[in-house]
Amino acid sequence: MQKNIISVSGLNKTYKGGFAALKNINLEIRQGEIFALLGPNGAGKTTLINAICGIVQPSSGTITADGHDIFKKYRQARAIIGLVPQELTSDMFEKVTNTLALSRGLFGKSPNPDYLEKILKSLSLWDKRNNKIMTLSGGMKRRVMIAKALSHEPKILFLDEPTAGVDVALRKDMWEMVRELRKDGVTIILTTHYIEEAQEMADRVGVIHKGEIIIVEEKDTLMRKLGKKQLTLNLNSQMTNIPANLDKAGLEIASNGMQLIYTFDAKEEHSGIADLLKKLNENGIDFKDLNTKESSLEDIFVNLVGGKS
Repeated sequence: MQKNIISVSGLNKTYKGGFAALKNINLEIRQGEIFALLGPNGAGKTTLINAICGIVQPSSGTITADGHDIFKKYRQARAIIGLVPQELTSDMFEKVTNTLALSRGLFGKSPNPDYLEKILKSLSLWDKRNNKIMTLSGGMKRRVMIAKALSHEPKILFLDEPTAGVDVALRKDMWEMVRELRKDGVTIILTTHYIEEAQEMADRVGVIHKGEIIIVEEKDTLMRKLGKKQLTLNLNSQMTNIPANLDKAGLEIASNGMQLIYTFDAKEEHSGIADLLKKLNENGIDFKDLNTKESSLEDIFVNLVGGKS
């Protein structure tokens, strides 16, 4: 059984004026997993990450990182955490290599040029190592932020919207690097607006809405429990209404009248498709072909948040 490397218990954050950004957050992050934290803008994702990293002081609750209380033993806890914030925060007049070396030194790590070279090469930054950060593109600056967060060899890496404003090629490179880090035992917590990335990368998914965690689940289990499947039949001739003996079958006619759509529960053992096809045949409804589509993580996310007013 995987051990929990981050434990959050009874966490609340209320700002002056009464705004409750976090409400009774309880969360366990397992060592070596990729955990995706999803939620709409203003849901509390960044506040939660900043609290775990010791940047935001919570109103109540406890947080430990690898057994270290994030506030009582801040230096020990922070030394094992790397953070890539949404905002690009670095000395724009500094050279790339100097930024990494300084960051490593601030965490009390001895110089290790070979390790920094490895990071720079893995992020396709080696050729830019002597460039001032201000001369780099937005995507390259984002890579520098990731390299800086990795400079002190953290056990835990937070990526807060890491691919915002990054082109597709750079994004794919970054996710390949994330996979390699996970292979090395690094625990990765990411927030992203690109839900398809979370679907591809994450082991577990948590959804936060209005400061509350509304679900935490294994990604595959979540897809299985909340996912729906749709069977689409492409008809040979246009259809305007569903026969009376089929009106309770969960069928819909597409707006063009050339498709029948049947939605069924992906987790049910019997989908009812065989019975449906038999009834269609009995009613003389012919179709050219059919295809199925399963709910994406984005569909599930929208349904979860949509159900919370």
